[in-house]
Amino acid sequence: MLKQSLQQKLLQKLSPQQIQMIKLLEIPTIQLEQRIKKEMEENPVLEEGATEEDLQDGEEEITEDNLDNDLDEFSLDDYINEEDIPTYKLSVNNYSKDDKKEDIPFSTGISFHEHLQNQIGLRHLSEEEEVLALYLIGNLDDDGYLRRNLEAIANDLAFSQNIETDEDELLEILRIVQDLEPVGVGARTLQECLLIQIESKDSEIPEIKLSRKILKYYFNEFTKKHYEKIVTRLNISEEELKTSIDEILKLNPKPGSGFSDSSGVIQTLVPDFTLENKENELQLTLNSRNVPELRLSYTYTEMLQSYSHKSKAEKTKSDKEAITFMKQKLDSAKWFIDAIKQRQNTLLLTMNAIIEYQYNYFLEGEESCLRPMILKDIAEKTGLDISTISRVANSKYIQTHFGIYALKYFFSEGLQTDSGEEVSTREIKSILKECIENEEKKKPLTDDKLTEILKGKGYQIARRTVAKYREQLNIPVARLRKEL
Repeated sequence: MLKQSLQQKLLQKLSPQQIQMIKLLEIPTIQLEQRIKKEMEENPVLEEGATEEDLQDGEEEITEDNLDNDLDEFSLDDYINEEDIPTYKLSVNNYSKDDKKEDIPFSTGISFHEHLQNQIGLRHLSEEEEVLALYLIGNLDDDGYLRRNLEAIANDLAFSQNIETDEDELLEILRIVQDLEPVGVGARTLQECLLIQIESKDSEIPEIKLSRKILKYYFNEFTKKHYEKIVTRLNISEEELKTSIDEILKLNPKPGSGFSDSSGVIQTLVPDFTLENKENELQLTLNSRNVPELRLSYTYTEMLQSYSHKSKAEKTKSDKEAITFMKQKLDSAKWFIDAIKQRQNTLLLTMNAIIEYQYNYFLEGEESCLRPMILKDIAEKTGLDISTISRVANSKYIQTHFGIYALKYFFSEGLQTDSGEEVSTREIKSILKECIENEEKKKPLTDDKLTEILKGKGYQIARRTVAKYREQLNIPVARLRKEL
């Protein structure tokens, strides 16, 4: 039986300007420069330079004292509310994996694949061999591995390039690719990658010869750290094994990673804030380098005034069209200038709140001084939405006197000790890391033992939580940490 019913729903749709405001807030400083240039190219009314008022009165510095001046007339929270962002992104440890794409905001240099292509151009290959080699290079991932099988690549070449080839011919070309720099590229497995590297070394050296044998015939035992089996089967001493394993550990398991992250180019980090400690007084500045001041074009404003002074009878159809066009561009330019100011104010407002919350940490740079802090804490301190704080914290960096840090680094959950004191989970991780660094490598600490150590220090924590924190620190289980 079919039923019909009427329902009323209140939905908030974001306008194009609101969406632009959100994007302006999210992007780091280095991308802001590119965004401003794009806006200036598209809007002739927008010009670089100080306004007449600025030239007369001097440039007004953005400080904590005047942060609220623009907030009244142009409030960011009018554009953003918590419904705009999923709940899972608002908790401290739940940033999307996609956020990592923007972790390093500026990139420059030659890409990994271009580096390999340039080397192929120097080889004496036939036209067909070069095409096949370049196609294989195009199929390498950012770590330098060929993850697809040769049969599938041969089929692709037949369908998309109309090139007939087979696995044997492609394997011959792959050997050429595997001879390129950095050593180890073009491998299909980790074992093959390490073998390519060890085979490029002097095989007359005993430890190199033994390393090759271990990688070729006892790779499974090596990865699982079943060292006793290797010693017994190869009839070698523990010292010989240790020397050979030291040689293997010098090899690069990801030969392409020295070039890039997923963008394929060498990376440079540009901080959005600078914090200086001058005689125990913290001074925060926003990095506005390469971000030009903006103003409305005098030419266009004067043109609009001249059109406006005409009487209704004097205005032609083209005059009216020109007035409409210029008004639209002027409104757009005014909004963009206000949006940039609001972005700067919101960033400073948020960063000042973080510094105030973590003041002792920023004075000393000691991780033990880092208090538990979640997005909600800073939202309450600033009066902004949690979603706004989340957007500010994403992809932004601060340069301090003790290093450059992502803003996300300062957010962590809390845990209570036996005495009722609240400590940051980062402090727990720091203790775990220290315990593992100082453990006896022949008998590494298990998760159960680490749990006992933490409980002995007053941290009531479950074993599964210890395992979770260890994994977040990218530390393997005890068996895989075992050394001779």
